[in-house]
Amino acid sequence: MAGDVRDRMVEEAMALLARRGLQATSFSEVLSASGAPRGSLYHHFPGGKDQLVAAAVDRAGAMLTDAMEPVAGAPVEVVVERFLAIWRAVLTRSQCGAGCAVLAVTVATDSAELLSHATAVFRAWRERLADLLREGGLSSGQARALATVLIASVEGAVVLSRADQSLEPFEAVAQQLMAQVRRPSA
Repeated sequence: MAGDVRDRMVEEAMALLARRGLQATSFSEVLSASGAPRGSLYHHFPGGKDQLVAAAVDRAGAMLTDAMEPVAGAPVEVVVERFLAIWRAVLTRSQCGAGCAVLAVTVATDSAELLSHATAVFRAWRERLADLLREGGLSSGQARALATVLIASVEGAVVLSRADQSLEPFEAVAQQLMAQVRRPSA
């Protein structure tokens, strides 16, 4: 039961970070959204807001990594399509109102520890994507480069779609990424 309360708090913190950013995410909003009693806050997160945010960043990182596992061993095109589908779903479900909790922390934190935490998640995403792309047939160098391009491009596309309140920027980037992947190597 206690784990359920902590998990709900982390999930709600992650959702609030993705929608509202780091500064606009407060303990009271997390408590309200999760239905957790006030006393549970410092019981589960004695380190305060930074500890809760770090847990939310970890959860966001794990969710993306886990969501990519069904395409392990698949061709590169399938891996890229899956990555794009995950982010398209985030935008669609939120009506272009949510983005990436990890990015939200990266661009807004003054804490070296939280920045390091977010950096570790982005690094893990790049490494796992590169592994999947390598399994799909790319060389190690190509896989690392494409993993970086995918993450950077999609994060930017998500930001533009949120700003425009439209999937159009995301779809334009997705189309270009898929064209690049489908293009025969020279």
